[in-house]
Amino acid sequence: MLERREISSRELTESVLERISSVENRVKSYVTITADEALESARIIDERRARGETLGLLAGIPTAIKDNICTKGLLTTCSSKILYNFRPPYDATVVKLLADAGVVIVGKTNLDEFAMGSSTENSGFFTTRNPWDLDRVPGGSSGGSAAAVAADEAIVAVGSDTGGSIRQPASFCGVVGLKPTYGRVSRYGLIAFASSLDQIGPLTKDVTDAAIVLQVISGKDPLDSTSVDLPVPDFLQALRNDVRGLKIGVPKEFFAQGVQPEVCNAVWEGIELLGSLGAEYREISMPIMEYTLPTYYILAPAEASSNLARYDGVRYGHRTQHAADVLATLNKSRDEGFGSEVKQRIMIGTYALSAGYYDAYYRKAQQVRTLVRKAYDEAFSEFDVLICPTSPTTAFRVGERANDPLAMKLSDVCTIPVNLAGIPAISVTCGFHEAMPIGLQIMGKPFDEETVLRVAYTFEQNTGYHKERPRL
Repeated sequence: MLERREISSRELTESVLERISSVENRVKSYVTITADEALESARIIDERRARGETLGLLAGIPTAIKDNICTKGLLTTCSSKILYNFRPPYDATVVKLLADAGVVIVGKTNLDEFAMGSSTENSGFFTTRNPWDLDRVPGGSSGGSAAAVAADEAIVAVGSDTGGSIRQPASFCGVVGLKPTYGRVSRYGLIAFASSLDQIGPLTKDVTDAAIVLQVISGKDPLDSTSVDLPVPDFLQALRNDVRGLKIGVPKEFFAQGVQPEVCNAVWEGIELLGSLGAEYREISMPIMEYTLPTYYILAPAEASSNLARYDGVRYGHRTQHAADVLATLNKSRDEGFGSEVKQRIMIGTYALSAGYYDAYYRKAQQVRTLVRKAYDEAFSEFDVLICPTSPTTAFRVGERANDPLAMKLSDVCTIPVNLAGIPAISVTCGFHEAMPIGLQIMGKPFDEETVLRVAYTFEQNTGYHKERPRL
């Protein structure tokens, strides 16, 4: 519609901003809304289009950015009190690429503090609500991004995924969430949680939009030594309504105890649909998956302990007003600035890295991680993709798991193995239970996002779940 001049970017942006003003007080997706800046960006795009300039793939599209991705001069808080006033002096590489593609940034979205959580209840500011049922969580940690897209408060959004933080909220909110292969997208300017696991990716209304955003943000970045120097495929060319001849593995460990029967049934119906369209599928066993949750909760807190040591109350962010010396300043600033979940993970990580325990915990967890990657390599020697639930359950109620940390962490039991192995995966809606969305997860070989997108696109084209919208 923009390209055909049926609407202007300004009109589109105004409609999104009107939607935000209408529902944001109930959904609470955004930490910061940038209405004036968005309208100015839209005006510039409209002028460039009127002059006949060649514009980027996302020119004029209102976009939300997760608030742990740096935006120059714009508050970037990680939804933490310790960074409540932080304005980065630079843009993340992903933000630069999106700007080059012409996006209109409408705001920064809420998250679990420093991306540590599965419900957005751990935000240092407020809890985001699920647009399908405002009494339920949107998932986490990219809950604000997923909810914004589901509630039509953004056309597309960008999040980060360390253990499922894009895919799990996508599942809960009935949108598409894609975690690229580790190294496909630059992490420069993403405020680190666990550097060997973090990856940036899109949350969108459908698979086509996910492919467009991935096209824009992918590629080697000299500012990120972990980004991989590989050609970026044409992801839009991968969107073919055809899975004939593809082989699908179904790891039975992902359908084990704790997975709602309705989730199992919906995912299996999705697999059978792909089978009816010409794919072959077979159940397989990956016993090592039993150990992925404890492995992740050693490795991720260990890296978080190291990464979060920089918040000292001296250089930037919150500084206590009640300290007599330097050590007291550091201790009190961190105590006042960090929430309980972040403190817990810092303590677990510091313990796992401490003298006398490093070999027993951290080194052992790294060895298990290697075995997880090996198990995926073996599975992908036979199958093109693996399919399982994105989350064991549909979205739970706000406060329901507040006093049950194990139940909370089990929300990510199906997504965490993907991060440990560094492979790509996407979540698409495959059904509903009690009017709440159910997510189907498609996992692929390293740097084979094309096949993952192809399977997801075929599923989407032969179902109507992605067209369903919450009624706010």
